[in-house]
Amino acid sequence: MRFASALLAFAGFAAADRVKLHHRKLQLEDYIAQKASLEARAEFMMNDSTHEVPVKDHMNTQYFVTVEMGTPAQEFMVVPDTGSSNLWIYSSDCRSIPCRTHDTYDSDKSSTYEAEGEDFNIMYGSGGIEGVTSKDVARFGGIPAEMTFGEIFKVSGVTFYVSPMDGILGLAYDSISVNHIPTWLMQTDLEDKSFGFCLHNNPEESYMTIPGFETEGYTLKGVHNVIEQTYWNVNLQSMTGPNGKTETPGIKAAIDSGTSLIVGGADFIEPLIQGIEVDQACEGIDLLPNITFTIDDLDYVLTAQDYVVQVESGGQTQCLMGIMSMAVPDGFDYIIVGDVFMRPYATHFSRNDNTVSFYTKNE
Repeated sequence: MRFASALLAFAGFAAADRVKLHHRKLQLEDYIAQKASLEARAEFMMNDSTHEVPVKDHMNTQYFVTVEMGTPAQEFMVVPDTGSSNLWIYSSDCRSIPCRTHDTYDSDKSSTYEAEGEDFNIMYGSGGIEGVTSKDVARFGGIPAEMTFGEIFKVSGVTFYVSPMDGILGLAYDSISVNHIPTWLMQTDLEDKSFGFCLHNNPEESYMTIPGFETEGYTLKGVHNVIEQTYWNVNLQSMTGPNGKTETPGIKAAIDSGTSLIVGGADFIEPLIQGIEVDQACEGIDLLPNITFTIDDLDYVLTAQDYVVQVESGGQTQCLMGIMSMAVPDGFDYIIVGDVFMRPYATHFSRNDNTVSFYTKNE
């Protein structure tokens, strides 16, 4: 196998503790589009008649990492997404317009490429991708995995025109993977199959850690079992805002690095945020109330500085509410918990024991 020599070259290679996160400012149109995107995702998740994988639009994604494919390495800017499970990259054989404005994978230039050819298709809320499965060495943070991934030949939808991403690195569970392809993490030889996100208000200070979590400078807040191994779902017991406590029996918090906001069904979110008025000129933010999310009896407090997001529009900055309600089908029992929560609470995702741990940064 051509993979053998490539992987042996990495034997004993120590991966860097930190992986730089590249940041893209959230745009107003991204913020507006997120609601429709996640509503479409909810429909997918609850529709038993479809074989499409429940996924989301990535227009609103703010953070990206570099992944290397093949031998010699070809570099791509991808979304590190705990809300999906596949690795896919635009192909050099793709003739869709977004492929012409992004970096593309050229299998002819890789000595470790192997053709597979199974259909690989994903429908998103605003379009979709079509391609085939291929096999090669994928490296993230210097860590190699010999794996099957999606090589994309056709792209449709506005997301792919405006996003800087060349693909997605899915970091959720294999159970929601297209064609049940094992995830990148589970195809590595790492003994410690875990990783962390440390997001900061200054995006230049944001990074991922792999393997493991760099605890220096952080204090452990809580460790939570994953109660459903699809997304990284933990037990959300209640949410508390200025109108009192909203009990959330049976509701799971899906911790999602590929979503900027916190989004859930109107029955839960509207009572939580009713009466909170965010001034678009960013005045009086300090006067807004705290909001508390209780996970496994442990309270996680978000201040207004945490849950108010700044978006760009016409060269101007606006402040908007970072917690949003959406229409969901009956039986949808998730609150999508994105970067608004992960910035104040650095997050460690562990497949070693199927837990999600949250940390606070030391002052």
